[in-house]
Amino acid sequence: MSDAQRKYLKKRKIRIIITHLLRIGLLLIFIGGWELIARFNVIDPFIISSPSRIIKIIATLNKNGELNKHIIASLYETVAGFLIATAAGSFIAVLLWWSTLLRDVLEPYVITLNSLPKIALGPIIIVWMGVGKPAIIFMAVLICIIITIINMLAGFCSVDKEKIMLLRSMHAGKLKIMTKLIIPANIPTLISVLKINVGLSWVGSIMGEYLSSREGLGYLIVYGSQVFQLDLVMASTVILCVLAGGMYAAVAILEKLVKKKFAQ
Repeated sequence: MSDAQRKYLKKRKIRIIITHLLRIGLLLIFIGGWELIARFNVIDPFIISSPSRIIKIIATLNKNGELNKHIIASLYETVAGFLIATAAGSFIAVLLWWSTLLRDVLEPYVITLNSLPKIALGPIIIVWMGVGKPAIIFMAVLICIIITIINMLAGFCSVDKEKIMLLRSMHAGKLKIMTKLIIPANIPTLISVLKINVGLSWVGSIMGEYLSSREGLGYLIVYGSQVFQLDLVMASTVILCVLAGGMYAAVAILEKLVKKKFAQ
């Protein structure tokens, strides 16, 4: 390794360390400022709560045995919706790429469904699926699946046409083109879809819990707002942010593993 490469790697390592320190520092400043503003009544803590009050609420929920129940419920619904929507949406995108006629027929309907506010279907979903986890998971799937279809299909259709023609000239069928060219070329697209679906699946599950649930973080947020216990609302929101960040981090780790595998 040359001296220039060593200097570059050292500089890059220092930059990464500084970035992480600044992120942590910014978070600590935000939490500290929030606590001071609430403690000195710059803004009424009833409205904005405070980190110390949030910790107390979380500790109380944990002591009562309620915390794990609500976290597990929301996590199960979100992960289920995330996985089902990603798998089903990718499969439908494959079918639409496979058949040009099917794509031309269904594409306007897919676009229309994407523009439809999903919350408007909430009452219908409750009638169809009943009250509980199936309805919540269905809501998460409904929100994620259209975005998955649109993005994956766009990725499939953007593959270099000359490469497809080359494979066809070698008598490759659609199945071989799909497995040898289209899917490998769209691994980055799939990772991007996974990142998008992390947020959308949480939106879907929390929205579903607003409508039909007696457990979960969405239920706690609704209950806290109804009884004007905003500390509970803020605590649930903080837990939600941590869980969503954890899911995103898992996808980021998957992305690094995939890149490492393809780089070999």
